[in-house]
Amino acid sequence: MSRAQDIARIVTAAHTLTRVAALATKNDAPAAQWRALSVLEAEGPLRLGELAEASRTTQPGMTRMVGQLTEVGHVRRSHDPADSRVSVISITPQGREALADWRIELQGALEPLFADLNDDDWAALARVAGILSSRTNPQGVTR
Repeated sequence: MSRAQDIARIVTAAHTLTRVAALATKNDAPAAQWRALSVLEAEGPLRLGELAEASRTTQPGMTRMVGQLTEVGHVRRSHDPADSRVSVISITPQGREALADWRIELQGALEPLFADLNDDDWAALARVAGILSSRTNPQGVTR
């Protein structure tokens, strides 16, 4: 198998893991919500259009989502000091807490899938997780 095929397998497995975890947790919040909060946590405040692009959604869709997330206190909308017509979105402490809770839910939902792994397999997964994290951090990824 080629390196490119291995990368494609990793991406596909990651998508599948996310879907399996969402079904197992019975969390009915849209994945796009968690993706947007994750982007804001990692990158800091963003203009609405930048957040839509980074979250892989449309600007109208992000406008609706930001409205919903603002209502529940997960994000804050403010005006860009350079252009008051532009909204800047930032995650709130409540949003960070909700995101952390969701990640704990995911961990609990997925842990049984890996319960039978031996120490060598766990070491391999830990190494892969570290490599993937280092390659996908906000500073190293361009949108």
